[in-house]
Amino acid sequence: MAFPNQESEGSSRKMGRGKIEIKRIENTTNRQVTFCKRRNGLLKKAYELSVLCDAEVALIVFSTRGRLYEYANNSVRSTIDRYKKACSDVLNTGSVSQSNTQFYQQESNKLRRQIKDIQSSNRHILGEALSSLTFKELKNLEGRLEKAISRIRSKKNELLFAEIEHMQKREVELQNANMYLRAKIAENERAQQQMNLMPGAEYQDMPSQPYDARSFLPVNLLEPNHQYSRQDQTALHL
Repeated sequence: MAFPNQESEGSSRKMGRGKIEIKRIENTTNRQVTFCKRRNGLLKKAYELSVLCDAEVALIVFSTRGRLYEYANNSVRSTIDRYKKACSDVLNTGSVSQSNTQFYQQESNKLRRQIKDIQSSNRHILGEALSSLTFKELKNLEGRLEKAISRIRSKKNELLFAEIEHMQKREVELQNANMYLRAKIAENERAQQQMNLMPGAEYQDMPSQPYDARSFLPVNLLEPNHQYSRQDQTALHL
């Protein structure tokens, strides 16, 4: 017995594989045959994908009658658990990133407001942009400035007093050093005077005179002359 769909498939094979319209097959028998063929092809493709690409694959198929067909290269349950964990991680990551984004936006807005307030306060301290202030705000600003000036003067006086105290200590140290040097000089002068009063000091203090050749006789005039001739010696005997 030939089915109409089979005849059309045979004619399409003769004419070449054409584009199949994807829609529900109304004929129950044809639908069951197509399910078996495509199920086997799908299971084969899942197996090839797991082997060729070293991928973890889990395939679950239920027929119209409620029959279960499955394939998994590892375990269907473990693959499903891994899938659930991956989905929960994605959801948690998305929620965490969203909460972080909101937190950083709030912090950024807060910092912008603080910077704006600080800039406005600095301008007010410099006496600028005072037209927007009320009488009470101006009064508060005046009080703040007076307190600030008082603290500045107090700190300045503290530094001046500390510098004066340091200079006074330095003055005392220099005076003590001067007195010590004066005492050493006086001690050296007394020691020099005592040495001058000791006997024999005048000889030690006499300056050495320069050598004068006229004050001394030549040595060769006092010695006998052995260079006289024999005749001169004879004449002397006569």
